[in-house]
Amino acid sequence: MSDMRLIVAGAGGRMGRALTRAIAESKGAVLAGALEAPGSEMLGKDAGVLAGLPANGIKLSADLWAMSRDADGILDFTVPAATIANVAIAAERGIVHVIGTTGMSPSDDAVIRSVTNRAVVVQSGNMSLGVNLLAAVVKRVAKALDQSFDIEILEMHHKSKIDAPSGTALMLGEAAAAGRKIALDQHSARGRDGITGARRPGNIGFASLRGGTVAGDHSVSFLGPFERLTLSHQAEDRMLFAHGALKAALWAHGKKPGHYSMADVLGLSD
Repeated sequence: MSDMRLIVAGAGGRMGRALTRAIAESKGAVLAGALEAPGSEMLGKDAGVLAGLPANGIKLSADLWAMSRDADGILDFTVPAATIANVAIAAERGIVHVIGTTGMSPSDDAVIRSVTNRAVVVQSGNMSLGVNLLAAVVKRVAKALDQSFDIEILEMHHKSKIDAPSGTALMLGEAAAAGRKIALDQHSARGRDGITGARRPGNIGFASLRGGTVAGDHSVSFLGPFERLTLSHQAEDRMLFAHGALKAALWAHGKKPGHYSMADVLGLSD
């Protein structure tokens, strides 16, 4: 099979540049396009140069329809509005859409799922092997421990991250909720401040820290009578997410239409 031709969305941003480097460093894929938002000062710049590589002749453009004509997939770590705009074009072109964008609303997720009867979408709050293994373990532990063990999720990211809790924290919360057979949106505690009263039994708590250049730290604590268990993951470089997204794209190439996750890519699905 020939190399998979991939578009990087948000190619001028930090994650976009990491994705461009990951494609250049890996076998089986080539950069077919570099997408940026209309009006961006990055438009027209060389994607390779922006990523700290030799010039590759791929100029940043805002025209996804044109660049997707000869592409096989798009790697999309942007913002919800941009991702939703990309969904329809990717589905119309029949290309794989790997979505690592976080901060999605329920209506955004509904739009994404609406195209998966005719398009291949891989969506995950985190593309790393370690985090997806952590989620699988969290689900097992939550199932094994009863509600005398409280569950608290702590996440830390760089100061420029715009959504909280992180997509990874929510993914871990969903894993814990699945283990307990409860709905996360009905058993979620966020942003405690002031006189909150005692902790509600069965809730899954979230706390978010922001600062510096932290790529992503996550921990899930199970706090019971006289003991606690903490499971954690530290991301040391966003390249790990880029290589995970590339792995997802290569895995999805040729798959039948559907909505997949990194758990599917890694063989961790139940």
